Amino acid sequence: MRLLDEAFRVPGTRLRFGWDPIIGLVPWVGDLFTALIGCAIVVQAHRMRVPGVVQLRMLLNIGIDLVAGVVPVVGDAVDMLWKSNTKNFALLERHAPAVQPATRGDWLFVVGVVAAVVAMAVVPLLVLYWVVQMLMTRVPLV
Repeated sequence: MRLLDEAFRVPGTRLRFGWDPIIGLVPWVGDLFTALIGCAIVVQAHRMRVPGVVQLRMLLNIGIDLVAGVVPVVGDAVDMLWKSNTKNFALLERHAPAVQPATRGDWLFVVGVVAAVVAMAVVPLLVLYWVVQMLMTRVPLV
């Protein structure tokens, strides 16, 4: 997975990147392809019986990378900085040798992402409800 996130170094800096942002330059298909490759770590984690919440955290890392990667240019920059495969490999190394329980940080990450997704779903609905209420109270219907 080093090839996807840290294969190359920008000369004169400590900034490293891999094939993930390069392949991600191909719209949609590149990001989907690198996400599928990244799922290999999650499959290995499942085989090694890593706790479910850690596997979910790995999937969320890949999901964030995938969703951010869909945005042209900005997504490729996020690919260079987020490095979901490196994060997931570190999680696998930490939890796999002797299956360890999920840490508080694993739970907080998962709960935080789920809360953000729920907020992204609920807030537009609340705004729409508020707009409709405002229109209904100010505009007479005939």
